[in-house]
Amino acid sequence: MPRKSKPPVDRTSARTIGGLLRNLRRAAGLRAVQAPADTPGCPAARQTIYAYERGGLVPSLPQFLELVEFYSLNVPSAPVEIRHQAVSAVVQGLTLPAFHVTNAMDLIARLQVPARKGA
Repeated sequence: MPRKSKPPVDRTSARTIGGLLRNLRRAAGLRAVQAPADTPGCPAARQTIYAYERGGLVPSLPQFLELVEFYSLNVPSAPVEIRHQAVSAVVQGLTLPAFHVTNAMDLIARLQVPARKGA
């Protein structure tokens, strides 16, 4: 079966995802976009991070999660409190149409076998 191309991500979702990543980067103490790229173990290049943050490019869900994990757990300057912000970013990201999680949940609901009456 041929692969279907993904539908385009709406600009609002792209900007929201970018804002979530930008806020986490800054909360981790990385002021410039170059700073995470220079940090060992960073999962993305400077240009990619910049493109994500301005909403010009949308990361896949695994890429988004890798950056959230990197900023919140792998940046030495990140305060422990950033973990709360990271959880919030993941929860908000999962509700956006860009990652299709809500579509998956809708499909799961449709696949459920209805309960039998009297059972």
